[in-house]
Amino acid sequence: MSIADGSKKTEIKINKDNLYKEETFTDLTYATIRCLTPVRIDGSVDESRERIFTGMTQLMTPNGPIPVQCIIEGVKTLSEAADKLPAAIEKAVQAMIAEAKEIQRQEASRIIVPGQEG
Repeated sequence: MSIADGSKKTEIKINKDNLYKEETFTDLTYATIRCLTPVRIDGSVDESRERIFTGMTQLMTPNGPIPVQCIIEGVKTLSEAADKLPAAIEKAVQAMIAEAKEIQRQEASRIIVPGQEG
């Protein structure tokens, strides 16, 4: 990519040794599972690396939907990924809640109450 003056503004490099083919599966209601299959630069499957499964869903809140994504660990098949997706989503949600509480705690500790300065 270059600008009209000919100067290059980006340096995009592809790691040709870390390519994946992506397949997406959905139940059209709650969940989406992505399967990332490692491939070589010629598109053939790289059997020396493991497939990666990720899960996605949305939680409805009073302020609108919140997207939740997670890695589904310890699975080798789509069936296993589907079975483990609910627990992986729950783990991701619990981590999001813990992070939000920590941010709230940090923000609350910054509050200075008038009349209590050192």
